[in-house]
Amino acid sequence: MLTADRIDQARFDFEVIGAGRRFLRYETTVKRALDIILALIGLLGSLPVWLAIVVAIRIDSGGPAIFVQDRVGIHGRRFRFYKFRSMYADAEQRLADLKANNEASGPVFKMRKDPRITRVGAFLRRSSLDELPQLINVLKGDMSLVGPRPPLPDEVAQYRPSDAMRLAVKPGLTCLWQIRGRSTVSFDEWMEMDREYVHNLSLRLDLGILLRTVIAVLSMRGAY
Repeated sequence: MLTADRIDQARFDFEVIGAGRRFLRYETTVKRALDIILALIGLLGSLPVWLAIVVAIRIDSGGPAIFVQDRVGIHGRRFRFYKFRSMYADAEQRLADLKANNEASGPVFKMRKDPRITRVGAFLRRSSLDELPQLINVLKGDMSLVGPRPPLPDEVAQYRPSDAMRLAVKPGLTCLWQIRGRSTVSFDEWMEMDREYVHNLSLRLDLGILLRTVIAVLSMRGAY
């Protein structure tokens, strides 16, 4: 886990060195209002999809349909993160046996043909439907619609000081990484995109990312 001094450094980078400008108070209020309104619309509008996904997961692999995990949010605060389960129930226990097959750089694990992924889970990941439960995280205030993707505590423990800057803002459902290649992007490129987002933080940037996310999700490019 990040130490207090590294979190403070991330705050300093954001507040003092950032090339962009900080959100004004009204922008922060508008961003939160948009999060609540759009998350509610998305949640209510997707309820039939939720039901179909829950049934498909239970038929395909049994077990709970929702996967709950600890993630790291703004300033290093942990929160309970939700998504539709796309792997078998024992996936986390099997991770150690697959570490040698990691196809990603940096402190993250990515494997194109991960044997832990279920048949339904493979579709959910390609279509990004597994992320729908994070609308609840947005409503709770743990996440925003737009922001760096929330990392695992083990990943954050291996961050360099420059990587920790992404913790200066709330994590999000979508981000620059989501619209510029997703799993095909290297760890260093991913971190650079998050720093770019923090430096240029604005409502206009958020709205642009949301619109381009629709195209990225429909194309299913870079998702596995």
